[in-house]
Amino acid sequence: MDSEQLLLQKWRDLPPDKKQEVIDFVAFLESRIKEQPEVIHEVKTSTNLGEKLQKIRDKIVASGELLLTPEEVEREKAERRGGYQGD
Repeated sequence: MDSEQLLLQKWRDLPPDKKQEVIDFVAFLESRIKEQPEVIHEVKTSTNLGEKLQKIRDKIVASGELLLTPEEVEREKAERRGGYQGD
C-alpha cells in the first residue's frame, strides 16, 4: 500500500472534526513551504568546516525549518551578547 492509499484509508476512519484538523494541518504545512526563502545560489566550500556547516544547513532546510532572516540573526546575536533590550 502506498502512502496516498494509507492516508485515504486513515482519513475515511476519522470523525468529521478530526478531518477538519487534518485539513487545517495540511494548510499549515503548505504555508510553511511557501514561506521558505528561495535559494539564490549554492555555496561551494573547500574547507572541512565549511562542508560540515553546509551539511547542517541542508538538514535544517530539508526538515522544513524556516531559516532566520538577516534581521533575526542580528537580533539573536544581540540577545546572546546581552545587548538586546526588546521591542
